Amino acid sequence: MSTVGNSTNIFWQESPVGKLERQKLLKQKGCVVWITGLSGSGKSTLACSLSRELYTRGKLSYVLDGDNLRHGLNKDLGFKAEDRTENIRRVGEVAKLFADAGLICIASLISPYRKDRDACRAMLPDANFVEVFMNMPLELCEERDSKDLYKLARAGKIKGFTGIDDTYEPPFNCEIEINQKDGICPTPGAMAGEVVSYLEEKGYLQDQ
Repeated sequence: MSTVGNSTNIFWQESPVGKLERQKLLKQKGCVVWITGLSGSGKSTLACSLSRELYTRGKLSYVLDGDNLRHGLNKDLGFKAEDRTENIRRVGEVAKLFADAGLICIASLISPYRKDRDACRAMLPDANFVEVFMNMPLELCEERDSKDLYKLARAGKIKGFTGIDDTYEPPFNCEIEINQKDGICPTPGAMAGEVVSYLEEKGYLQDQ
């Protein structure tokens, strides 16, 4: 008998087809590319561009977008600190399953708290977690505010908004950091290319 969390009398069921076999079938190595940064920093833009670039190379990926997940899996959660933590925990568990299936899972979420991102990293048993930090200035993110979320937060109509009245904790040791170059943001293609180059270098896009 096993007890995990609040569940009792549960047992782990092994699959007859393992991760290595799935990776050989897909001719790639499963991993999680976790894109973090402020609202408006370009996370979704990078996620979509990266997914398209991988597709053109014959590699299978899936994007877990923070807003999209709050329409379904996490629609019962708000934006209090404990809800944010649970939001990231759930996404981390789903991303882990995608990676185990052999896919390149692209998770695009603000994920403001360092401990929550680190907890997701720790879920991957073989350290296949690639953290991408969209390090863009708050001023730029506010300029891109197509949904007027920053304006609402500045006006006090949205409480606990990351970067305004709630903290964003940047990564200490991310695998990839994307910045402006001489005050100019890299193009979506250039950003995706940087991530793809890293994945190639680490062997994620090679036949297993």
